Amino acid sequence: MEHAAKVRTCFWFDKGGVKAAREYVSLVPNSRIEAVRENGRPDDPMVVEFTLAGAPMMILTAGPHYKLTPAASISILTEDQDETDRLWDALTKNGGEPGHCGWVVDRFGVSWQIVPKRLPDLLASDDPAVGSRVSDAMMQMGKIDIAALDAAAAKEPSHG
Repeated sequence: MEHAAKVRTCFWFDKGGVKAAREYVSLVPNSRIEAVRENGRPDDPMVVEFTLAGAPMMILTAGPHYKLTPAASISILTEDQDETDRLWDALTKNGGEPGHCGWVVDRFGVSWQIVPKRLPDLLASDDPAVGSRVSDAMMQMGKIDIAALDAAAAKEPSHG
């Protein structure tokens, strides 16, 4: 048996792992299902190995013993607002829950961080006041709004 990756992030699912993996690879370019390992349940295989944008992942469907939490999440750097909106909308539909600061929990219970590349760029500004204003703006958001971040970065401080 050949294994595609030495190290993988593994998510424990009660049920529906292969369905989740198929949905995830459909959302992110350069993604694919690599292996499905059945354990006598072809309708809900035990292990699904896949990659998301080249990052190795695995879902272990093994019953209700453990629960997914936001302590482990999938973080995706998006190129622009269109990609941010597309992923946010796809992950919140059919029972997903929007969160704060770019976080969302999909309908399977997996937490995601949808982060436009512009956000870490602005937070790393040489001007600490810009980073502070951008951080404050982000803390008020659910889905990240790049135009609002840019507006916060450009805002001139008031002199009282």
